[in-house]
Amino acid sequence: MTLQAFLAIMAITVALTLFSVLVGYVIMAFALMTFFRKVGIEPWIAWVPFYATWKWLEVGGQRGAFVLFSLIPYGSIVTSVFLYIGMYRSGIAFGRDAGFLVLGIFLPFVWAFMLGAEDAVYEPERLAAAGYPPPLAGYGSAR
Repeated sequence: MTLQAFLAIMAITVALTLFSVLVGYVIMAFALMTFFRKVGIEPWIAWVPFYATWKWLEVGGQRGAFVLFSLIPYGSIVTSVFLYIGMYRSGIAFGRDAGFLVLGIFLPFVWAFMLGAEDAVYEPERLAAAGYPPPLAGYGSAR
């Protein structure tokens, strides 16, 4: 294989990877926009990378500062764990069971689109009934 062929393959690989990341970002931003509208967060926040995750954590009753762990190596695992706990609690506020969290872990954009759908009803008072604190942002928060 010549150097030119190798560089061409590498360029195509990088271009396809960047395209895939961009498409994933856009789909997730639209999904979070629908979710944020439903829970009382400004939809434009879904387009700001770390701030969107910060607010997503707060809607789930977690401290938004946990997103900062993503800036250190392997810290995104910590952020993911707290995000999943928040997703579980958000699911409770929508009347969903723990099985719905599995969808959120593997297909978070589908999870967000389903909860942001017009027929989904957000009732943050369900969190108190389940023994959890209220969300830190959006409807039902103490702020």
